Amino acid sequence: MSGIFANRAAAGRALAAVLAKMRLHDPVVLALPRGGVPVAAEIAQRLEAPLDLVFVARIGVPFHQELAAAAVVDGKNAELVVNQQVRGLAKVAQSYLESEAKRQLAEIERRRSAYLQGRPTVPIRGRTAIVVDDGIATGTTVRAVVQALRRRKPKTLILAVPVAPADTVKALRAEVDELVCLETPDPFYAVGLHYRDFHQVSDAEVVGLLGQKAEIG
Repeated sequence: MSGIFANRAAAGRALAAVLAKMRLHDPVVLALPRGGVPVAAEIAQRLEAPLDLVFVARIGVPFHQELAAAAVVDGKNAELVVNQQVRGLAKVAQSYLESEAKRQLAEIERRRSAYLQGRPTVPIRGRTAIVVDDGIATGTTVRAVVQALRRRKPKTLILAVPVAPADTVKALRAEVDELVCLETPDPFYAVGLHYRDFHQVSDAEVVGLLGQKAEIG
């Protein structure tokens, strides 16, 4: 591969080609909105699998919001996963993490209502859960997701992304049963640099892609 994806859909098709060769028991594709949804939609279509969302929000350090100090995942019991190295270096207070987690959970509820419009969560117990995003940087966000999903007892937990740093991929392999990553560039600067089209995915685009997979369930 050239190391540059035309767009998220193209990256999804490339991932789907790899996943289609694996023995997957009753797969469910779980996208991280918003950027992961166009990638995941292509995978769900190729695998003829249901498409669902897993909601997670990054908590950035106060002076650099793109640098994740923690991430929060919604659910019956919200999961807060802290990147202790980043938190320590940035001297982020616990009170800040807690207040930001509360604010982000409110935003997650807004997005759930807008995107799923009352549709129930797809069950993953005993199934192959494939977690998909458009790329990984530090891994804090996706680590929170996989830890939360483990509580839902999938048979197999797979993480599938187009691009990520090699050291992040190495660290995350212990968190999942399988990890599929197409590109591990070195040096790694930002996920968006590996796409020719990396536009901000809108709420309307997410709803539209989910509508194409109306058989969620």
